[in-house]
Amino acid sequence: VQLVESGGGLVQAGGSLRLSCEVSEVIHSIRTMGWYRQVLGNPREWVAEIRDGGSQHYVDFVEGRFTISRDSAKNTFYLQMNSLKPEDTAAYYCSVEGRNRWNRLEVFWGLGTQVTVSS
Repeated sequence: VQLVESGGGLVQAGGSLRLSCEVSEVIHSIRTMGWYRQVLGNPREWVAEIRDGGSQHYVDFVEGRFTISRDSAKNTFYLQMNSLKPEDTAAYYCSVEGRNRWNRLEVFWGLGTQVTVSS
């Protein structure tokens, strides 16, 4: 498994969670690191990304509440989620666009971590 997420769980509305995504050292020349989410029966939707230059981008409905960051020394990036709402309930997936061991550009996905926000 190239990406390993952690940090999901059950939280009350208004609470916070921090998701982590540990990236395998096999992946290099990373272009973007991102988070997506998916509610069962719906398409997976983009939430946030951080690009190799450090710029951060968010979907409008999480702007101001979620923060994406990275720790290069730990090969890990994060999604800090504050002021959570019941509609944020979903499986959250991390994704990385980078080069694999054969130097081919690839999009990697984690297995997902469930976030449940109770009202």
